[in-house]
Amino acid sequence: MKNLADIMKQAQQLQGRMESMQTELEAAEVEGRAGGGLVAIVMSGKGAVKRVSIDPALMKADEREILEDLLVAAAADARHKAEALAAEKMKSVAGGLPIPPGFGL
Repeated sequence: MKNLADIMKQAQQLQGRMESMQTELEAAEVEGRAGGGLVAIVMSGKGAVKRVSIDPALMKADEREILEDLLVAAAADARHKAEALAAEKMKSVAGGLPIPPGFGL
């Protein structure tokens, strides 16, 4: 039974580290850029959009489609960075334990 007690203790420690990581991810910010920095989107580490920055040069009616495409590209860049940050934190929290595929944050 000692092994079961040790496993339960490890599970509780992992749960505590996961909760801490969730808080860190929510507070962390990543920035995605597109169009050479003309459009920037800041997201939390969990993927919530916090700010959008658009260079005034793009504020022309005839360039609306370009701006829309750049917003999508910047959001994708920020999301990729947020996912990489989450994966990095998960790796440090797991401490070498194998995490099953699809394990949600």
